[in-house]
Amino acid sequence: MKNMHLLLLLPLLGWALGATAIDAGLSYATFKGIDQHYIEVYLHIAGKSVTFVPVNDSLGQAGVEVLLVFKKGEEIVKFDKFQLNSPVTPRILDFIDLKRYTLADGTYQLLVSVKDVNNPENTKEYSTQCTMAFDGEALMQSDIQLLAAVHKDEGTGPFVKNGLYMEPLPHNFYGKYASTLAFYNEIYQADKAIAEDYAVSYFIEDGNAKIMVIGHKRQKPNALNPILMQMDIASLPSGNYTLVVEVRNKTKQLLSRKSVFFQRSNPYLNAQQIDLSGVNIADEFVSRLDKKALDYSLRAITPLLPPNDVEVVNLMLKNDSLNAQRMYLLSYWLQKSPTAPQFAYEKFMEVARAVDKEFHSGFRYGFETDRGYVYIKYGQPNDIERRETEPSAPPYEVWSYNEIPQTRQNNVRFIFYNPSLAAEDFILLHSDVVGEVNNPQWMRELYRDAPNDIDGNYFDGTGVQDNFNRNANRVIKDN
Repeated sequence: MKNMHLLLLLPLLGWALGATAIDAGLSYATFKGIDQHYIEVYLHIAGKSVTFVPVNDSLGQAGVEVLLVFKKGEEIVKFDKFQLNSPVTPRILDFIDLKRYTLADGTYQLLVSVKDVNNPENTKEYSTQCTMAFDGEALMQSDIQLLAAVHKDEGTGPFVKNGLYMEPLPHNFYGKYASTLAFYNEIYQADKAIAEDYAVSYFIEDGNAKIMVIGHKRQKPNALNPILMQMDIASLPSGNYTLVVEVRNKTKQLLSRKSVFFQRSNPYLNAQQIDLSGVNIADEFVSRLDKKALDYSLRAITPLLPPNDVEVVNLMLKNDSLNAQRMYLLSYWLQKSPTAPQFAYEKFMEVARAVDKEFHSGFRYGFETDRGYVYIKYGQPNDIERRETEPSAPPYEVWSYNEIPQTRQNNVRFIFYNPSLAAEDFILLHSDVVGEVNNPQWMRELYRDAPNDIDGNYFDGTGVQDNFNRNANRVIKDN
């Protein structure tokens, strides 16, 4: 099929990989059409389980031969044989397909055989029972379709329905990085069955019928009511679950009910208690970071680490222990975002690179300078006041923050100055943020070239006389 959604998995290190058993996900959902009812059959092929062969020096392709049969008793009702090819690609990838078949009401045996075209001995067979039951005028539902991805699409591809691109979820399985469950369901003939608004309840229950997540949606009775919903499963523990969709009238009478089984793996639910001893680091995003990228990434998060961890990271960097660096980095981002550590890491690194570029100085990364450190640790200031030409003072900046959540402080300041006059080499002179440099004599140091204007004696004085164009104190008070 065209318009296949692709998932990149790993670079090809030699095309012909010895696959021992096809990993193919098979699922289906039945729907009521206007004139004919139909079943959708979804096929997901794991690229690493089939053989990719080269088509030129840098690109390769895999393919499977699919035989699909619907039987009613001993009678073959539908028969289809086709070849499903992956795109021509420089990388091994998964590929998917969707087929639609019209069927009359009844119960059928669905038989599917999948064979690797480049390794005919690599085969897999499936058998399952499916039921079509859409005749009559009662309110009814389609099967529930679990989705791996969904977005608006006005095209006409096989995965597009009712203006939405909907990619089926392989194996009805949500992995450790999944945070959302999306599903699609259709409700038919509500306009004939009831004359008033009705309620759709959808919920997840565990093996003991305990409801874990629940939601409700009000609907007006139409001939077709498509239901597309998302549910937060970030806090759903690992286990076996059932998604249930119920339709009830105004008096809460149950009119229809559909359910679908799924599995959830959530090993990082309690991030602070993560045990990475059994984690295969090769399967994680940090495995793709080389020595230089690891060094850069760990140095970028240093402003966010507790002092003890800074010492640990410095030791790992000094010893070039790449595996330890990867484990630490993965653990850190799992604690920040248990369901999407790679996304959180990539978003942070966008900021870190911008900070590096903005405050780069000498032989240090920009986030290792005082200003870069503060930006990474506390975020973008609400206001920056920069002065470069005041008498008796080197260039300086005053950063103002309306709020610092880490210390629960409001209206705080950082004063940076450049006593060496080197290009952009600003040093933190003073701050009223708890835990940062606090220098009561910061004004004396800033206006170091005016010793005769210090209030009090030279050793104990903390302020300077408020002479013309000496603005640091006023800047702080005004911000």
